[in-house]
Amino acid sequence: MADSIQRVAVIGAGTMGLGIAQVAAMAGYAVQLFDARADAVDKALGQIDKNLQQGIARGKVSPEAAEKTLSLIDKVEQLHEINADLAIEAIVEELGLKQNLLAELEKILSEEALICTNTSSIAVTKIAAGLKFRHRFLGMHFFNPAHIMKLVEVVATSETNEKALQQALAFVSSLGKVPVVANDSPGFIVNRVARHFYVESLRVLEEQVASFEDIDKLLEASGFRMGPFRLMDLIGVDTNFAVTSTMYQGFHQDPKFRPSRIQEQKVAAGHLGKKTGRGFYRYE
Repeated sequence: MADSIQRVAVIGAGTMGLGIAQVAAMAGYAVQLFDARADAVDKALGQIDKNLQQGIARGKVSPEAAEKTLSLIDKVEQLHEINADLAIEAIVEELGLKQNLLAELEKILSEEALICTNTSSIAVTKIAAGLKFRHRFLGMHFFNPAHIMKLVEVVATSETNEKALQQALAFVSSLGKVPVVANDSPGFIVNRVARHFYVESLRVLEEQVASFEDIDKLLEASGFRMGPFRLMDLIGVDTNFAVTSTMYQGFHQDPKFRPSRIQEQKVAAGHLGKKTGRGFYRYE
């Protein structure tokens, strides 16, 4: 564990939030999990238990470790009940909502606590605009599924001080993850590079060069563990579309980042991938 951090709060109990809460608890941190939706934390705890049971079945997690992990995660029903040395925001990718939440968190936490955002594409400097103590704020971008993926992008702004950055790096390392420091640029490193894996594949589909199944098969045969359409379904078609849209605006509507109409239609229809039972593929 990072010496200066004992208690961790995760705000947002969706796919990313529950994964972050799980890995923090598995590393021995006392974790508070909060979500504005009344039933979200209960559902998240159920999914964490399921993840741990899968880990036991694969020989990756002991029953004792699974039990201890669950015991370290507390459900928090009111935001003002949070008391942590490090808080990670993992709510929807909407700038205004993030800014309002973080401004409230800043009032609740001690002046020494780190405040982080798990944003995948919004400029961290923009999110920090309304904060008073910007020196202790930074991005901490985990990848889905957070309890498996090793990489975490740590994004400092021009106002983040060195102490906060080193604390964040130590914390990420204590989770058994690999921290990589990224500058505050749209999409940071991974999403900027990977965007064309999705965008160009969607253009090939739009132009009817090949079916999405064949595009997946071709790329998987070329060495990728998952084709772009299977991966979009896993991440969430809506999440992937939101990241592309944010980057399109962040790069001043550069055509190479143009969001796909096909993906937009999927989102409008509620076909969001595995989490809804249907995306590009069907999941019965």
